[in-house]
Amino acid sequence: MRDPLSIYTVLPATDLGRARAFYRDKLGLEATMEKPGMLAYSGPSGYIFQLYETATAGTAQNTQMGWSTSDLDADVDELRQRGVVFEEYDLPGLRTENGIAFVGTERSAWFKDTEGNTICLSQTIAQ
Repeated sequence: MRDPLSIYTVLPATDLGRARAFYRDKLGLEATMEKPGMLAYSGPSGYIFQLYETATAGTAQNTQMGWSTSDLDADVDELRQRGVVFEEYDLPGLRTENGIAFVGTERSAWFKDTEGNTICLSQTIAQ
């Protein structure tokens, strides 16, 4: 395979209207393209992701999309003020405190959107 031109994430959504409201009201993102059964989001840093309507949304038990940030604490605080709830984990090799875990060379926090998709925010720790 040749080098891909771009890479993007595709997330399932049972209810696109509900998902649109979450991404707009909680995350501050507006859809940049809309087609029947699909919303697309893109931004100046080059991120691209799509939401597509399907009855199977919310069945994955893994992280489905990750975002890098330069200030995890500030972003977590801002999103909490908007009503986003961060997950707490206490698993072998992964334990959160106040929603944030140290994972290798990153600090990370996870939340679920209205469709059950798990999204991770991560900040690389200076070495």
